[in-house]
Amino acid sequence: MPKAYWINTFRSISDEEKLAAYIELAGPAMRAAGGTFLARGLPAQAFESGLLERTTLIEFDSVDAAVAAYHSPAYQEALRALGDGAERDLRIIEAAA
Repeated sequence: MPKAYWINTFRSISDEEKLAAYIELAGPAMRAAGGTFLARGLPAQAFESGLLERTTLIEFDSVDAAVAAYHSPAYQEALRALGDGAERDLRIIEAAA
């Protein structure tokens, strides 16, 4: 079964305190669900209509594991902490064969 990648970008952040609360909860939730953080933070460069927005890349053993992490009670708690503090774009993609 191919690995999966969770790609999360923050299109805008309106509340730094809510973001900090989210980060504190989301990191442990992702690791507990089997996720491995590969990259996070602001891009070094952006090209072809890319935006310099906070991005997180997390590896999971499968798409099912990544989706389960999203729906886990621990991650849902992190989302509640974030609330309306940011606008995000989150994708889960299967690794190339």
